[in-house]
Formats: sequence, C-alpha cells, structure tokens
Amino acid sequence: MSAKKLPAPPYYAVIFVNQRSEEDGEGYGQTADHMVELAQQQEGYLGIESVRDAKGKGITVSYWRDMNAIKDWKNNLEHSDARNNGRDKWYEDYQLQIAKVEQGYRWIKS
Repeated sequence: MSAKKLPAPPYYAVIFVNQRSEEDGEGYGQTADHMVELAQQQEGYLGIESVRDAKGKGITVSYWRDMNAIKDWKNNLEHSDARNNGRDKWYEDYQLQIAKVEQGYRWIKS
C-alpha cells in the first residue's frame, strides 16, 4: 500500500506501530483490507503506507487533512470494532502517535 500524492503540508500522520500475536487471528487480513477501504471513504483521508516484517512487527502511517478527520475515523463504529478485535485477538501490543507534518518532500529515481 502506498500513499497517493500528498498535498502540501500541513497535514497529519497517524503512526500505528504494532506487533502481531503469535497465532494468526482469523479474519485479520480481511478486516485490515476493509479498514483501508473504509478509511478511503472518510472525509479528510489523504493516503496510507504500511509494512510488516517476517516476525509480525508492522508500521502503518495514515495521512489526514486535520484532527477532526482523525477523530471522525477513530469514532467510526466499524473501525472501533476492528480495534477491539485487535486488542482481543491480533496484537501483542501497539502504539499510536499523531504528528503534524509541517514539511515534506519526495524523491523518485528516474
């Protein structure tokens, strides 16, 4: 997954660092895919990038126009259900940080 071209700053990044449980929780992949689709429909959504290593450590960064958009996403009922399943079944631990992006650039090898 990658973020589409982001707008000029400022905007916000929600950084979700997590460690998957040893047991592969049923429904994780489908739920993760659905959360991306659902987030894309949220007002203020700008993009997402996500990686996971072989040991289950993952980092997902979603980008948002403002704090109100992040709050609305947090309060989405399906997202809340997925968060509860994550705590109960899919994650050993996670942390979430919200950062305001003041400046950024991108380089692509041509």
